[in-house]
Amino acid sequence: MPAPSQTHLVLIPSYNSGPKLESTVHQALAAWSPVWVVIDGSTDGSDHFLDTLANQSPADLRVLRQTPNSGKGSAVLHGLRHAVAENFTHILTMDADGQHDPQSIAAFMTTSAQNPTALILGAPQFDHSAPSERLFGHHIANFFARLETLGSNLGDCLFGFRVYPAHALLSVLDSTRYARHYDFDPESAIRLVWRGHPVINLPTPCRYFTPSEGGVSHFRYLRDNLLLIGMYARLLIGFFLRLPLLILRRLNTK
Repeated sequence: MPAPSQTHLVLIPSYNSGPKLESTVHQALAAWSPVWVVIDGSTDGSDHFLDTLANQSPADLRVLRQTPNSGKGSAVLHGLRHAVAENFTHILTMDADGQHDPQSIAAFMTTSAQNPTALILGAPQFDHSAPSERLFGHHIANFFARLETLGSNLGDCLFGFRVYPAHALLSVLDSTRYARHYDFDPESAIRLVWRGHPVINLPTPCRYFTPSEGGVSHFRYLRDNLLLIGMYARLLIGFFLRLPLLILRRLNTK
């Protein structure tokens, strides 16, 4: 089996991520190579350091750009197509805002290499910095995600620190025009479970940074919660269509 560093890469989508982008990239590079960053129409100048850094270490860091800003799922898809074209088999996605723990990268990659068809999901270990409304949102979203996967072991469907089988994810995204924005994380996970991919949940720290600490959030409660509500309603139809297969698969695993 090839070493994970030859088949697995870290993919970081970024849109106006502020000062945390630089520390996130440096910490990711300290933990793994290669690291790819997709700049999704940023206008805040947070990505100015990247080209110089990539020129210094072209084998370790690559910078991809797309304009205009098209959403997280679209940015991941942009990087994913390049990764598959270059024969990478898996991608680990992580946020650019410093919430995710780069020290967890190696463990996730090793688990993925040992379980190549699995979706390796981060099980976030929230600390005191997590806003209560965000925690509540995670609980609600996870309830509906498990409902629409017939009570699978799908852990946190919103947490974006995870490893995907690249070809399977590309097939999922090519099968729908959705999952291009904040709905990317939950919809891609649900659809991969529908296709029979096992899920492995690994604990990893999560921290929310305040604006004074350099934290930047583009989550908008009304807009993005409405997006998620619409996504779960839309996927409910697909769930019922797949229900006999999901029941049969569940019975066969007992």
